[in-house]
Amino acid sequence: MPFDRFLIAPYKTGLETDEKSWLLTEDAFVELQNAYVFRGRVRKRFGTKMMGTTQLATRLRVQVDTSDGGGSSSGTVPGAVGALGQMFSIGNEIFTVWQASGAMLDTGSASTATFNISTGVFVFTGVADLTPVYWYPSLPVMGLTQYESGAVNNHPSYAFDTRFAYEYVAGTGWVREGTGTTPMWHGNDLNFFWTTNWQGTSTSSNSGIPVLFASNFNAALGAGKPTAADDPIWYTFTPTTSNWTALSGTLASTNGFFFLPIYGSPPVPQAPYTGSFVQTSKIIVPFKNRLILLNTIENNNTSHTGTGTATAYTNRCRYSWKGSPFAVNAWYEYGQSDSSGNAAAGGGFIDASTEEQIISAEFIKDRLIVYFERSTWELAYTGNEITPFVWQKINTELGSQSTFSTVPFDQAVLTVGQSGIHSCNGANVARIDDKIPDEIFEFETENNATQRTVGIRDYFTELVYWTYSTIFESGTTQTYPNQILVYNYRNGTWARNDDSFTMFGYFEQQQDTTWESSAPVIWEQSGDTWISGVQQANQRVILAGNQEGFVLIIDSAGTSGEGESRNAPSLQITNMSIASTGIVTLTVYKHNLRASPTAQSYDQDFILIENINSTADPITAAALNNKIFVVNTVIDANTITINTKGTLTAGTYSGGGTIARVSNPQLTTVRFNPYIKENKNVYIEKIDFAVLKTTSGEITVDYFPSSSPVSMIAGGYASGSITGTSVLETFPYAITLYPLEQDQDLLWHALYFQTSGQFIKFALYLTQDQMINYNIATSPFELEGMAIYSCKVGRVQ
Repeated sequence: MPFDRFLIAPYKTGLETDEKSWLLTEDAFVELQNAYVFRGRVRKRFGTKMMGTTQLATRLRVQVDTSDGGGSSSGTVPGAVGALGQMFSIGNEIFTVWQASGAMLDTGSASTATFNISTGVFVFTGVADLTPVYWYPSLPVMGLTQYESGAVNNHPSYAFDTRFAYEYVAGTGWVREGTGTTPMWHGNDLNFFWTTNWQGTSTSSNSGIPVLFASNFNAALGAGKPTAADDPIWYTFTPTTSNWTALSGTLASTNGFFFLPIYGSPPVPQAPYTGSFVQTSKIIVPFKNRLILLNTIENNNTSHTGTGTATAYTNRCRYSWKGSPFAVNAWYEYGQSDSSGNAAAGGGFIDASTEEQIISAEFIKDRLIVYFERSTWELAYTGNEITPFVWQKINTELGSQSTFSTVPFDQAVLTVGQSGIHSCNGANVARIDDKIPDEIFEFETENNATQRTVGIRDYFTELVYWTYSTIFESGTTQTYPNQILVYNYRNGTWARNDDSFTMFGYFEQQQDTTWESSAPVIWEQSGDTWISGVQQANQRVILAGNQEGFVLIIDSAGTSGEGESRNAPSLQITNMSIASTGIVTLTVYKHNLRASPTAQSYDQDFILIENINSTADPITAAALNNKIFVVNTVIDANTITINTKGTLTAGTYSGGGTIARVSNPQLTTVRFNPYIKENKNVYIEKIDFAVLKTTSGEITVDYFPSSSPVSMIAGGYASGSITGTSVLETFPYAITLYPLEQDQDLLWHALYFQTSGQFIKFALYLTQDQMINYNIATSPFELEGMAIYSCKVGRVQ
């Protein structure tokens, strides 16, 4: 029987759900999870790497002491923000906080290791002497930024959790900036940090020195002066461990905090710094040589003792004079002065004519685009020093729902709105997600989930990533984002990843990566090359922080398939209990994992367990380390179970263990029938798949005839009529059969289907057996094309 041959390549459409499957173009996918279209082929999603050789350097941490010459240390963690699931380390020895008070789990042999989460008091004896003692708060990463100071392509990277600021130090890892309570923030896991850089001016007290501002927009409204639970805007102007100051002009104090004096209207001469003031602002940007505050909380200070009323001006732009924002009169409104003779120099405010809140802002060249809840505006510069800015509406129905979802481009700005993903070019706002129009309505809206959407641009792979929360079939509402929406801005394609990140940022490496520093990946497992961008010093790469204070490097660099193909450790195992049945209960705080109700591999989360200490616990470590398990059940937000199939019957956990998420690439094609216009069914004999050569990779190719959801693989096994394995091997065949394949980069491997129907749909994914095989689950995957051999058979009706 003669067959027609249809080649599907190159891939240009990606994920598309706007029409029924059989109406879509042949290179589209109705499911594209943990894979994406890149320059004509489909590649496995990005992997992640730690920012050092162990988990210790990649986690946000605070040095709380240095052990003395006798190997002892004691003290109190700053702010006494102790909680279960936190950790300490002294050298390579790890101490895990698994109970409210008393002894911690210990991977070494300390004589004493205790911590009280109520008081924050820790005590160590019998540890390494003269060694830094680090405390890991395990708080969500709420900000990642760069301080624009120093050498080109080597700017310091800063991180924030809900309490502290950190700087990354090459060779050491993340180190807290500041001492004691300076600075210390008091927000929750919705108070993300907006940061901006300002170049010092000759009139500034910090002449010519770059300044980094940071705000978490945390202040209570209502009467009374600011309390210890409120946060001002902080800034730093040298990258040191202690130089953080609260913004206030000349540092006037109210209840121990510093605030920005603005002097209300009508002007009443007062002693300096006793008038109205700004407590905080959601957005801070430099614009036209002024510092701009958008969406402010201001206190009228009616009694001039800091006991006025704090009011949210959600539609307000407040601007400084044209000059240093640190000048004593930088923010005075026009026509005002104080009793010391300091007159207004051009500061003021302008409110937009809408009751919607300002949500986000970004620049298009030299134009400031400001997103409100359901509309888009421009803060236009007039050149008039009396009224330097005016509001101009660009779009009346499309706005933004998340402050950090806005991603800048040279000629447009992208953001996530309530009704779609939007692009603004300065004159018009339009949706760009026409191929996936319903995706935005899958975003979780409860539990303030929309505020957690964060976006960033990946220059290497020409992608944009947005974190978001969604509800899976199990009905479990996730607190933190559990998905990443992937947009290829070069070809307009879409995809999704399974992941849990709270914040993105950029990082310029200060050291080259070596094989010694690339743990936990060894040479045979790495997909990177020596010239891969993410391996070289001073390359700008993406950082991703999560809910436990892990900060990882996204490794998506390369155009020929190289790049990390596995995920780095990103969750801490705080405790575990082992049942004789082989069920292991893991305490993993804020895990954000799921278990599938259908027990299908493509509906489940898989985890790789690593770093369980082998010296203190050889039995448990040998049974669990470097092995992949399916998440068996989710008990609550901090507890899951796995099933070791009875292989683990003894052992006690001593800490140090980590979990890495294992991603399952899932590709579901359109319903294929090239003869549908002739009212003919299709018979497919085989498909030749063009795949990138790997060392040991493979993937299952399932198929579904007509419009039935019944898997032919499952049906074949059930009836005993299965022919072949439906496993597409991406490694070379035996050298005795195909000697040249060993030296090829591209392999053409065939699978036989011998099935017919009105349409035939194909699904590529890893089965549960493949997912728990480390070499298969962490292998790269790239599909470059499919050659389908088919013919007409019978009528559709």
